[in-house]
Amino acid sequence: MPARSRDCPGFSLIELLVVVAIIAILVSIALPSLGTARAVSRAAACGARLQQLGLATTMYLDDFGGALPQTFGDLTTGGQGVTGLLFGGKKGRLPLWGVDQIGPERRPLDGYVRTGSLPLDSETASIEMEEFRSPADRGAEELYIPIPEFSRTDSLYDLMGSSYVINDHSLDGDGFRTLIPESGGRMPFVQDPTRTWLIGSHTIYNFQQDSDRGERWYSPSRPEANLVYVDGHVRIKVRTPDVLCETENTTPDYTFYGVPGRVTQP
Repeated sequence: MPARSRDCPGFSLIELLVVVAIIAILVSIALPSLGTARAVSRAAACGARLQQLGLATTMYLDDFGGALPQTFGDLTTGGQGVTGLLFGGKKGRLPLWGVDQIGPERRPLDGYVRTGSLPLDSETASIEMEEFRSPADRGAEELYIPIPEFSRTDSLYDLMGSSYVINDHSLDGDGFRTLIPESGGRMPFVQDPTRTWLIGSHTIYNFQQDSDRGERWYSPSRPEANLVYVDGHVRIKVRTPDVLCETENTTPDYTFYGVPGRVTQP
């Protein structure tokens, strides 16, 4: 009996190249969508962490008579002053304002987000406080601080000890206090808790004092911030002013001040 032919039709080189080209086109179409989905996912995870920090701050306010988490840090002008920069987190790397000296032991909110005893600041081991690290933290391109080697960073969490900041001063500079009085103490009267932001990603200060820090965590094309408000609700990817030298402490989406439009404490 004659053997059956085992020849099979195959792909020509041209057909194979066409298939490869089609796959490449499909991948190029899909990749931006996947990148956008990942960015939205990171922003959402960041918002969830802010929600927990907001709850912890509410408990802190109840225990401390309406005073927000605050501690004393070294001032660049000499001496010490009350600052919200150290409201929570780990020791950072920046040798200013006590950032590289004050860790979980003395950052007031840490005891409200983590159970058990906190490590002493004198311990040399690196202690992480992941509750204060944003999954979207991409650092800053230019921080305009007096130490050049620390003016750029890939992670605000590593540099400052936290990806987040508490609303203690306006975009005009440290002289314009908002929810933490200059000498410390109770939070001033808040007229609209639904619009006054309480804790936010560092990106809320992207445009400050006529500088662009290049903090594009949530969108490569425009500055946005994640915020938890005084009433406890969270908003993600809130649009912030994107024009250099355009200082806006009150926008349709949020305000730095307890009483919008007022630039000094009540």
